[in-house]
Amino acid sequence: MSNMKKILILSSYVVALMVSLALTITPPNQYDITGGYTIGFKSTDPSGSFKVLSGSVEYDKDDVSLTKFNLKIPISSLTTGNGIRDKKAQTEEWFDAKKHPNITFISSKVEKNGSSLSITGNLTLKGVTKKYVISSTVVESGDKITFKGSFKVNRIEFGVGKKSDVVPDYMNVSFVVPATKK
Repeated sequence: MSNMKKILILSSYVVALMVSLALTITPPNQYDITGGYTIGFKSTDPSGSFKVLSGSVEYDKDDVSLTKFNLKIPISSLTTGNGIRDKKAQTEEWFDAKKHPNITFISSKVEKNGSSLSITGNLTLKGVTKKYVISSTVVESGDKITFKGSFKVNRIEFGVGKKSDVVPDYMNVSFVVPATKK
């Protein structure tokens, strides 16, 4: 058999193998974030919530390692129940909304941890990015899925405000993120 025929047969085999592999790999399901989400922060004082959340979720319950989160929260959607405090939060000293209009979270790894997920990713706030591992429960119901959890953020590490006896360094962040399959 000539070398040309061997190369042609080998090339055909490789192409057939690649097509076979491509057909057996299924991507994670795509979800749209729906209304009813909550992103809140709580401390002795201040406490509040963000009224807008956007982004994308890819979730594969059979292989959670394929799961991805890409979330964005506009600083302008912050509310504390006090209009003066809300305006002050937008300033350069606090969130600096003009320069850094969004908080983002982009996952880099998702693992099953008992009955919940362990979501590792980069949280970016006021131009500073820190790696976080966030625990989340998952509730599935038909085409809907909801992620719930909480974690702590040290605002000083992100340059949000200055050390103070009035405002604690750590904020307790809680979230509920519902999504519907596309």
